[in-house]
Amino acid sequence: MKASAFVYPWDVNGDPGAPARLAELGTAQVTLASAYHSTRALTPRHPRHRVVTAEYAAVLYPPDASRWSGRAPRPHPAGDWAPGDAFGEAATALTDAGLEVHTWVVLAHNSRLGAEHPDTSVVNAYGDRYPWAPCIAQPDTRAYLTDLAAEAAVRPGARGTELESLGWYGLAHLHAHDKTAGIPLGDAGQYLMSLCFCPACREGYGVEGLDADALAAAVRDALDPVWCGEAPSGGGWAGVEKLLGDTRANATRAWRDRTARTLQEQAVTAVRRAAPDGFQVLLHADPVSYHCGANAGVDPAHILSVADGVVVPCTGDPGPVTPFAREGREGAVLAANFTVVSGMGGSPGTLAADADGARSLGATELRLYHAGLASDADLAAVRSALAGL
Repeated sequence: MKASAFVYPWDVNGDPGAPARLAELGTAQVTLASAYHSTRALTPRHPRHRVVTAEYAAVLYPPDASRWSGRAPRPHPAGDWAPGDAFGEAATALTDAGLEVHTWVVLAHNSRLGAEHPDTSVVNAYGDRYPWAPCIAQPDTRAYLTDLAAEAAVRPGARGTELESLGWYGLAHLHAHDKTAGIPLGDAGQYLMSLCFCPACREGYGVEGLDADALAAAVRDALDPVWCGEAPSGGGWAGVEKLLGDTRANATRAWRDRTARTLQEQAVTAVRRAAPDGFQVLLHADPVSYHCGANAGVDPAHILSVADGVVVPCTGDPGPVTPFAREGREGAVLAANFTVVSGMGGSPGTLAADADGARSLGATELRLYHAGLASDADLAAVRSALAGL
């Protein structure tokens, strides 16, 4: 199975040994960040630093001034954690080491956007804004995300892209010093807390026959027992329907599914328009369309008709591959994504068995999160597993 390891430019730039070390893992490809959210990351082998603090969501290359002049929102170049064309510098070094480079583009996950342009953020039924979560229904935000996808995906030296967060983001985020786990919301509660009530979404609910004020009140009423400590009854979509009622629940899902699907179509079309022939376009995806987050909820049949394939979260459970494999699209890439950092819940020691399990369910490739963050022992386990595969 072809494997690709995720890396940041700062894992490579300034470390002459990094490209060869990555090549020796046994991966044919690296998925290199070109647009990324704020983060704090260890660099356990870098000769110049051990911690990199990316203070805000940024592009890791110089954005095209002619594309963005006079526009808001617009992408911001990185600060001193990834100066200049950090992506290009790293991509050149990795290509010279014999590795195929694909871009890693984070889209609808951007706290700086929410801080500078609060009106772009998802607004919940209580009126709270989620600055990390741009509402993908808003026309200006959709235009920004579509153009960012094209620019950040198609970088010199890249032969493909992986688009993350190309869909709805909601409450679950792992925000800085996150303190939201005290009330167990469950799948249904997370959905209700992720419904957006910005003007664009309120209008969208109206198209589906819902009164937005009545819907917000229904959400608050449904969640009142949860805040008092009652666990949401029922899991999955049936739990959402029980809390909100079938009619309301399905109308909100129709609006949100349509909004996400059309954005995914527009962004992939924009990437293909900017890319050379043969450029591969994958989405980080969850096969349950109402799920929110970095792995955007999608309809498997639809997304495989739009993109060349998907990257699917499989750490602990390769089952999410199955709905994509059932579609049977010939030539589609179904990449099983495994965390290989032990300290972040990964299991590099079982990677070979995990990969075999994912392959038996239809996975065609592997993604390894994250080569720059992993310890030497974790990387040794990855090398051993890939050698066996």
